[in-house]
Amino acid sequence: QVQLVESGGGLVQAGGSVRLSCAASGRTFSSYAMGWFRQAPGKEREFVAAISSSGGYTSYADFVKGRFTISRDNAKNTVHLRMNSLKPEDTAVYYCAADISGFVRATAYEYDYWGQGTQVTVSS
Repeated sequence: QVQLVESGGGLVQAGGSVRLSCAASGRTFSSYAMGWFRQAPGKEREFVAAISSSGGYTSYADFVKGRFTISRDNAKNTVHLRMNSLKPEDTAVYYCAADISGFVRATAYEYDYWGQGTQVTVSS
């Protein structure tokens, strides 16, 4: 069993930056691919970014390329999402997720463990 706990969300002005963190329990974190997803009110959960188990490969949704950066620290069992140039449409609950297969994937149903989410609100 893996437990994921997100932190770092909050209220930020458009154009600002936020860094989300996700702390994972368990000794096999370094074997998991990790992803970030988001869900806005009335919308389906959507892929934001993912990173391979080693951190050597990343994938991003088109709408965040150049603005968001995913990273991980396997020594500390954490994954981060640095979000720059935030827009009001980035407002959502952000979730981190773990994929025990280790493959970087963009579909939510393929992830095995989920955090409880952290709210990011971007004001215009």
